[in-house]
Amino acid sequence: MDHDFRGQPIICKASDIEGRPTRRPRKPACETREEILNTAERLFRTHGFASVTIADIAAELSMSPANVFKHFRSKTSLVDAIAARAIEETVASLRGLSPHDPAPERLCALAHHLMHKHVTGRLDAPFVFEMILFTITEELDCGERFRKMVVEMITDIIEAGIREGIYHVADVPRFANATFDALACVIHPVMTGMEKADIMATRCREVVGLIDAALRSPLAK
Repeated sequence: MDHDFRGQPIICKASDIEGRPTRRPRKPACETREEILNTAERLFRTHGFASVTIADIAAELSMSPANVFKHFRSKTSLVDAIAARAIEETVASLRGLSPHDPAPERLCALAHHLMHKHVTGRLDAPFVFEMILFTITEELDCGERFRKMVVEMITDIIEAGIREGIYHVADVPRFANATFDALACVIHPVMTGMEKADIMATRCREVVGLIDAALRSPLAK
């Protein structure tokens, strides 16, 4: 829940020789927005999403809470923007996987990459998991963007498998969405947060094998 900071004193870090707050140099809006995102993410990772307020972020940047609100209308929209940026980075890393491997290998690599990223992220930055849970419970836009991007990549893999004569699918969009739903048990952040890494790796291999068998089946039409 966001706090109303009106009426609270503005905390500035720097002061001029007369003891008055030093005005921040004016920057382009895009630079200020990125600076807010970077600072907020660092504080969330260090102290936890629930413990950090907009006032804390503003103080760290030597700006007023009102200036933060000018770029992000709420703490929720700030989290959504941070999550969206992380999703873009994750999808970019997925695009770096070899596009020339056979479709089954690409599908396996995609699933294992997402599973591994979420498992290691939970272990390396536990407070990030708190943020992820928030994006899910609040049904923020970033979740739907993540699904759309991954489904597009799955669609490309299935279509490649059809061209290779490996997969037999008529309704590619339906099967791509079904594949994403089936993979949810090994790539969804909540699911990866409930098991040990070795168990998740085995489960991922088994689920991908089941999906691959279904896509190969002539009955998939």
